[in-house]
Amino acid sequence: MSELLRVEHLKKYFPTHAGILHAVDDVSFSLDEGSTLGVVGESGCGKSTLGRTILKLHEPSSGKIFFKGKDITDYKKKEMKALRREMQIIFQDPFASLDPRMTVGETIAESLLIQKLVDVKDRKAIDEKIAEYMDLVGIAPRLVNSYPHELDGGRRQRVGIARVLALNPKFIVCDEPVSALDVSIRAQVLNLMQDLQEKFGFTYLFITHDLSVVKHISNDIIVMYLGKIVEKAPAEKLFSNPVHPYTKALLSAIPVPDPDYKVDRVILQGELASPIDPAPGCRFYKRCPYASERCLKVDIPLKEVEQGHLVSCVLAN
Repeated sequence: MSELLRVEHLKKYFPTHAGILHAVDDVSFSLDEGSTLGVVGESGCGKSTLGRTILKLHEPSSGKIFFKGKDITDYKKKEMKALRREMQIIFQDPFASLDPRMTVGETIAESLLIQKLVDVKDRKAIDEKIAEYMDLVGIAPRLVNSYPHELDGGRRQRVGIARVLALNPKFIVCDEPVSALDVSIRAQVLNLMQDLQEKFGFTYLFITHDLSVVKHISNDIIVMYLGKIVEKAPAEKLFSNPVHPYTKALLSAIPVPDPDYKVDRVILQGELASPIDPAPGCRFYKRCPYASERCLKVDIPLKEVEQGHLVSCVLAN
């Protein structure tokens, strides 16, 4: 597979009254065409900011973004409009991301019309495209004139997926696309996304809190903590051999559907470090049971502990 996306030392900082918030801090990775990279971590670790910065919805503070081999870091609004056909996002809350004044058909058609993929005067072609994408995501034709408030969460998210699908993008940031849905609907939407990936060759950056979901859908996974990557590995390796103490704590929190199974839970103690003007060193230091003086003063780079498995920890061997 060829490389589709690469980010190098990407940073996104936000000024606040208390100092500079390091939302994404020196993140680097690459993503092959047709694959899925999962991004996990607690709320506030920078997952969503990472995805939005890659799409230039936030301007990066520094670093580089390469898409299909081209440096798009300094692309302006006009250049990014053309790239929007190839780089899209599925939002977490399908209700908030849809215009309440637009019907299902109008929402799907909007993408086509903005990017001039159909003639605004060709009503027949527009209707055919709307019907095609509704069918692909499993929305009944009778709902074409329905408004978002008339749909359940699963159907609303399918509309959001159809809106993205209409542009036939290469790369899609999936920003917790099933976390706002009922558990019974999540599997259906995830299966739909995987079917579409297989059919159209989409490349996903899949952001989620749900570790069981990320294992199911991802080829590789990165674990973020306060703006930094602390571990990156193929999905199976990460779950079978977690190395970073934070990753071990996350995986130990996955519910097991067996009341007799004894889980070796890792309970984190201590307080979160501040992401505002953080001091050098490991940001997990205050909560890590293995912390020592070696973890302070100098940022700890990602180190390869086995092929494709990178860890930012002084204890990694």
